[in-house]
Amino acid sequence: MQDRAGPDMPKKTPFALLWSLLLATLILNPPVMACPSSCHCIEKSGMTVVQCISRGLDKIPSDLPRDTVVLLLGSNHITHIPNHAFRELHYLQELDLSNNDIDTVEVGAFQGVSDSLHVLDLSNNRIRSVPKEAFSHLRARISLSNNPWSCECTLQEVLRELQLDPETVNEVVCHTAAQEEYAGKPVIQVLDSGINFCNIHHKTTDVAMFVTMFGWFTMVIAYVIYYVRHNQEDARRHLEYLKSLPSSSQISKDFDTISTVL
Repeated sequence: MQDRAGPDMPKKTPFALLWSLLLATLILNPPVMACPSSCHCIEKSGMTVVQCISRGLDKIPSDLPRDTVVLLLGSNHITHIPNHAFRELHYLQELDLSNNDIDTVEVGAFQGVSDSLHVLDLSNNRIRSVPKEAFSHLRARISLSNNPWSCECTLQEVLRELQLDPETVNEVVCHTAAQEEYAGKPVIQVLDSGINFCNIHHKTTDVAMFVTMFGWFTMVIAYVIYYVRHNQEDARRHLEYLKSLPSSSQISKDFDTISTVL
């Protein structure tokens, strides 16, 4: 029986076929990354829980399993959340970053998990302010309690877009504020009283601009006064000098006197 593959078509060996199947499998189903050495991973009800609590971490691990659903990073020494820190974790639903030293949250920190994330805990950190875009499109219930917040326009705009944890909302307190009378008070309480930090910011800016313009105006007026007075003094001296010069009639009389004597 003739080979229907034809003389120019090479035959695949069993090894080549196996290798092709393996490559196709790897492409369609990339391997799940192993658990970070500093963490403990648990498979629970088909979900991967990554437990990294109190492990002395100073940054977010970069080798987290891609099928992570719950990520617990509380009670470490993490200082900032960089851009795209969780972008490979498309199944992430719960993220605990409480009790760290976080003081910086970059603009794209939560890009890639905005649709999947349900719970985000950033309580007990050192966050004073965050960019308006940092929490864009997040649908998660967020805890921001016990941070040294600076109550100003940006924070007001951020809170307007968030779903704060109702149990800790009164623990989001103004550590500092545009006006000292609001320091130490819950942010929500201040905003509910009708205070608008953005208006305060604009008023402060307007006052600063007015003071600056008034300063420049005062300097201009002072210069004009100095210039006029200086010119007046020069004019007075010049006039006195002219007065001290002998007049033409006096010169003529003196000349006649000298001629008579001669």
